[in-house]
Amino acid sequence: MKRFIPLAVAVAAANSAAAQSELEHVLVSVPLHKKTAETALPVTVLSGDELRRVAASSIGDTLSNTPGLANASFGPGVGQPVIRGQQGARVTVLQNGTSSADASNLSADHAVSVEPLLADSIEVLRGPSTLLYGGGAIGGVVNVLDNRIPTSLPDEPSGGLEYRHDSASDMDNVVGRLEGGSGNFALHVDALYRDWSDLEIPGYAERVDHDEGEEHGEEEAGRKGVLENTGGRTRSLTLGGSYHFEDGFFGLAVSRLENTYGIPAGAHAHHGEEEYVDDNKGEEQDEGEEEGVTLDVEQVRYDAALHWHEPVAGLEVVRGFLTYTDYEHKEIEGSGEVGTTYANDSWEGRLELVHETMANFHGVFGLQIKSAEFSALGEEAFIPVTDSDETGLFLLEDWHRGDWTFEFGARYDHDKRDPDSAVARSTSFNAVSASVSALWNFAADWQIGAALSAAERAPTIEELYSNVEASNQSELVVHAATNAIEIGSVDLETETSNNLDVSIDWLGDEHYVSFTVFYNDFVDYIGLLATGEEVDEVMVYAYDQEDAEFYGIEIDSEFTLAGPGDGDLRLRLFGDLIRGELDNGDNVPRLPPRRVGARLSWTNDSWQFWGQVVDAADQDRAGANAEETDGYTRWDMGLDYRLPIAAGELVAFVNLNNISDEEIRLSTSFLRDVAPEGGRSIEAGLRYSF
Repeated sequence: MKRFIPLAVAVAAANSAAAQSELEHVLVSVPLHKKTAETALPVTVLSGDELRRVAASSIGDTLSNTPGLANASFGPGVGQPVIRGQQGARVTVLQNGTSSADASNLSADHAVSVEPLLADSIEVLRGPSTLLYGGGAIGGVVNVLDNRIPTSLPDEPSGGLEYRHDSASDMDNVVGRLEGGSGNFALHVDALYRDWSDLEIPGYAERVDHDEGEEHGEEEAGRKGVLENTGGRTRSLTLGGSYHFEDGFFGLAVSRLENTYGIPAGAHAHHGEEEYVDDNKGEEQDEGEEEGVTLDVEQVRYDAALHWHEPVAGLEVVRGFLTYTDYEHKEIEGSGEVGTTYANDSWEGRLELVHETMANFHGVFGLQIKSAEFSALGEEAFIPVTDSDETGLFLLEDWHRGDWTFEFGARYDHDKRDPDSAVARSTSFNAVSASVSALWNFAADWQIGAALSAAERAPTIEELYSNVEASNQSELVVHAATNAIEIGSVDLETETSNNLDVSIDWLGDEHYVSFTVFYNDFVDYIGLLATGEEVDEVMVYAYDQEDAEFYGIEIDSEFTLAGPGDGDLRLRLFGDLIRGELDNGDNVPRLPPRRVGARLSWTNDSWQFWGQVVDAADQDRAGANAEETDGYTRWDMGLDYRLPIAAGELVAFVNLNNISDEEIRLSTSFLRDVAPEGGRSIEAGLRYSF
């Protein structure tokens, strides 16, 4: 690992007013009234203008240029977050503190049902802080905060309206929000409408290897310049309100999401179908593959929240959350027939009790309960209907002495999986997690932090029960998202992550440097591993357990190069690197490559101009039976103009994305060989807020 330290040193540099404002953010996900600079827990926050600039249609894309974070895309309709190489079941996405309760952690082609364009802030927790939210968050937590239950009484109405258009997919986004109040009541309303067409890409959808003696027929690689069957439409509406009393508030919210999006044509391969000849293209094609698959998502979510300050002696605040989510999506074949229907009906309750400082100890303890029924019915269903019940108890404490802050945490989880199957048995798991961290302000503007944690995760229903009801090879069902046969194991045990995180930060008045090194040792890491077998030319993978280790570095920094007299000129430098290796010596698949980047921005009272470059190396550690992924250099730039209007502000913005029209294939994506990212595009819009 020492050979990567020069990279860290080469990338490091400083901060800005934007970074400083981020440091003042009070963490909602860690309910101890902590600011980000007051904890050794690894936390990343996006809020304010920075969030507005990077917000995209998916949570993965929104976070993708943040050190330690990446995007696992599945076409433009899906972007799941990747945290330090972990994705899927190891990353928990929350909406205001409770689970997004969709089906995204079960399959790479399922979109996360949160909207970054409606968020006030996004908090990303890594390492020890994740134990507040359970073993399923062993890789990290993404908490999207949108104030749908207003946490304060507004002095006057506020809100905004935004329209933006992106040329690469002909995407139109309209977002509106209004908040107000009367007496003790506060009200929140937000709405979103989005529609888009097939994504424009550089070159062909399917990777073309020009080094082979015969080209992998360009005419077989799809239609040039277009990623077919990737259009869609999203609509959402949220109504929320709260009643505020002297010592707190109680609130309710209801939201409805409708999201329809296509899956790239190369993703869902249906084997055994007759081929036909398309006279227009002069080639044989699979009819099911050509017509593609569309996912039609509907989700209704009900939220209740209670904040009560000093309810009894010794308690500083009580926070309670209750969420019910009715989620369903249909996978519609090109013929219009529904192939598979996925449903997830879930309840989640969460109680947090923050106690007052006692002998320099200040902390929170609480209870979390989840109950869900997951079903997948239809021709691609390979998991039985399963009930899941999860109960967790947690404790997080901090202790202060001089320039030192120590943090301690513990959690116990009991998870039960009960499949409706004559073959697969019911099973339960007990998981214990613990953490300790220390933060030392050893000099003015300097601090060093270290965090150590051991966390356990119970297997998911997909890892346990995929294809377990198949009595022979002919009954095995292909998982269309990965074009593979996946076989679970009811003998899986809990997975343990032992994580060490060390960081050093310089928090100057005009500059900032953050450098982090982490090491994560997994015991009984659950992986989807190739068996080397095929059934009807489809690769067979099996969930199995093997020890694994991950390690890496993350750097974020920004310099203020010129003062406010001539406008603020700032330079941000950032980078990250992660390595993952299984105990048998194989590399862990679908890891992000090494990345370094720079962003230069100039801002005055009315204008902001910025340019950014990100260089990603080749991912030549692709893992067993996986292809390497070429690196890329992506250039982006943008211009904003602010104009005060009455009691509000109008912002006009235009961004040039992927200026060099680089072919970008994300190593984190299952579809890297058949679905590149978008090509050169112009994104422009207007945003009015008051």
